[in-house]
Formats: sequence, C-alpha cells, structure tokens
Amino acid sequence: MSAHCQVLGTSPGFGHSISHSHRRTKRRFDPNIQKKRYWVPSLGRMVTLRVSARGIKTIDKLGIEVVVARILARGEKV
Repeated sequence: MSAHCQVLGTSPGFGHSISHSHRRTKRRFDPNIQKKRYWVPSLGRMVTLRVSARGIKTIDKLGIEVVVARILARGEKV
C-alpha cells in the first residue's frame, strides 16, 4: 500500500538529500499516514481510513459524514 491519504489525496513528494559536501541523493518525503477507525452513523458501521495527520484535522473540522460522502462520490471504496 502506498503512502496515500484517502481524504486529501496527499501522496509522497520527491527531492534530494543534500550532504555537507553538497552531494545530492534521491529521497522521498512521505506524508504522515495513520490508520484511523471512525463510526459513520449514516452507514451504521465503523470505517477504517488511511489518513494523513492533516486529513484527521479536516475530518474534525468538516465531520466524518461529509468526508465519507466525498470519498464515496469519487468512487473510492470505504
């Protein structure tokens, strides 16, 4: 499973690590992905989401019902 947030769609960024001698090596900036379970009253069950820390804040702000509706509208399985 890739580091991908189901709420925001955040995926890894790519760049370089730069050493003291200024050599560049490839690296990957992964989002902070967490597995969280939420109770969704409209579905009548718990759903497990792979969300970033920022996605958790979005769920707190908008509510789980709105977020799950957006995920289902995109055609993604919950």
